Amino acid sequence: MFAQILARVIKTGSLAIIDPSGRRHVVGDGTSPAGTIRILTRRAERAMIFRPTLALGEGYMDGTIRIEDGPLYDVLAVLAQNADNVPPGSLMARVARATNWLKQRNPAGRARRNVAHHYDLSPALYDLFLDSDRQYSCAYFATPDTSLEEAQAAKKRHIAAKLLLDRPGLRVLDIGSGWGGLGLYLAAQSGAEITGVTLSVEQQKYSMARVVAAGMEDHVRFDLRDYRHQTGPFDRIVSVGMFEHVGKRNYDEFFAKLGELLAKDGVAMLHTCGFTDSPGPIDPFIRKYIFPGADIPALSEISEAAQRNNLIIADVEVLRLHYAETLRAWRQRFCAHWDDAAKLYDERFCRMWEFYLALCEVGFRYRTSVVFQLQITHRLNAAPVTRDYMLDWERQPEPGQRSDWTGARDSLLQRHVRP
Repeated sequence: MFAQILARVIKTGSLAIIDPSGRRHVVGDGTSPAGTIRILTRRAERAMIFRPTLALGEGYMDGTIRIEDGPLYDVLAVLAQNADNVPPGSLMARVARATNWLKQRNPAGRARRNVAHHYDLSPALYDLFLDSDRQYSCAYFATPDTSLEEAQAAKKRHIAAKLLLDRPGLRVLDIGSGWGGLGLYLAAQSGAEITGVTLSVEQQKYSMARVVAAGMEDHVRFDLRDYRHQTGPFDRIVSVGMFEHVGKRNYDEFFAKLGELLAKDGVAMLHTCGFTDSPGPIDPFIRKYIFPGADIPALSEISEAAQRNNLIIADVEVLRLHYAETLRAWRQRFCAHWDDAAKLYDERFCRMWEFYLALCEVGFRYRTSVVFQLQITHRLNAAPVTRDYMLDWERQPEPGQRSDWTGARDSLLQRHVRP
């Protein structure tokens, strides 16, 4: 039955399905990408009919489904490119619609457990595939030849430009501060006082060790704290890759707290994965095995929640395909260090991680996943009325930790009239 369903869906690319009895079924038009799925049990075959990506991921992890005649990525690419061909009244479509109502609650205790599930894994695992700064979010690829290290550095610079770091001594809050790289960068570039908050024990320890090593304890700190328990106000707020863990039921709570923490003339910058189409649930495999409690917003969900809480979206940028390139780099690095990852965990874990990285990559390359960067304010005049100051910031040589950074930045910002 699964092969029959796929025959009606796969129009481009090619898949061969070998069922538990050993029969081979070929679907598609014979072009690339192509691959072969061998299903070893009837149970796995039945599961593929109802929740294909979840069942494929679980079967691949457990060994009841094997990928032959091509890499896992190519199989997922075929499925992703043909997903729009699923008939609206089909069983798979009905199951997908039935899950659209799911909206994750995310109270503080559950949020802490969800974060620990992923971010408190062995630090050695992340060193296998991330850049040296442990940036675990979408990089910014200015050219096809940009390296991962360069793209992650460009991402931090791109974010800093949108924060309008126009004077020293600004109080900056980093919500979901990761391993501290962005906060330390902003402090070095602007002389800002940085407070980072995270729910990951491992990330907080690592971040504070970096602060001490850099001798920046006087104006940078990272706390183990839920953002809902933070007090303000702050002149600037940044959040990168954290909003996906808030949960759709909690969007109003997030923006209400953001508004409370942000100074009246302040500027916030939200960087989050999102959908370009209508609101829907996150992929069930990702929610179950990788990021429990996570949800991906549509832009309409963000804007409506911000509006309900009297916040202004002053600037929006959609980063298209940047995360696909980031995930490709991560996947290639992870697979190159497969044996090292297996020593940390096991082969099943490695197959799970490969599936996660490949599934997300095809989502950002062929489906409706993008990254939104939104500048948020209380007031229309909180930032200059043109975007030139962002470009000027990015095009200037970085001052590093020089004490004379203010002159270069002030000369740029004075050219743009703040109303």
